[in-house]
Amino acid sequence: MSEKYKIRDQDKPYFITISVVEWIDVITRPVYKEIVIESLQYCQTEKGLGIYAWCIMSNHLHLIIKGKGNVKMEVMMTNLKMTQYFGVMAKDLLFVIQFFGQSILGYMIQIQ
Repeated sequence: MSEKYKIRDQDKPYFITISVVEWIDVITRPVYKEIVIESLQYCQTEKGLGIYAWCIMSNHLHLIIKGKGNVKMEVMMTNLKMTQYFGVMAKDLLFVIQFFGQSILGYMIQIQ
C-alpha cells in the first residue's frame, strides 16, 4: 500500500472506488447490480463492513465505508477488492452474464 493510501485513522469513514478491470461496462442490468449488493451485504454481516453510502456505476463502485468494531480498514479493503469483489462476485457475474448472453462476455473471458 503506497504512502498516500495508508489508513491513518481507523475510526473515520473512507471514500473508496472499486473498478472493473479495464473499466468494462459490466454492471449494466438490475440482476448484476443485485449481485454487487448481495456481496456488500455479505461483507456487512460477515466481515464487519460499515457502509455509510454507496453508488453502483456501470464499471465501478463508490463506497464510503468504515470497519465495525475492531476490524481494521486495511483488512476491509482486502476483503472488498480482492477476496469478495474479484472472487465470489466476479464468478457470480460471469455466470449470470453467460445466462443472459451479453456480448461483452467473450472479451471479459479473454482478459482474465
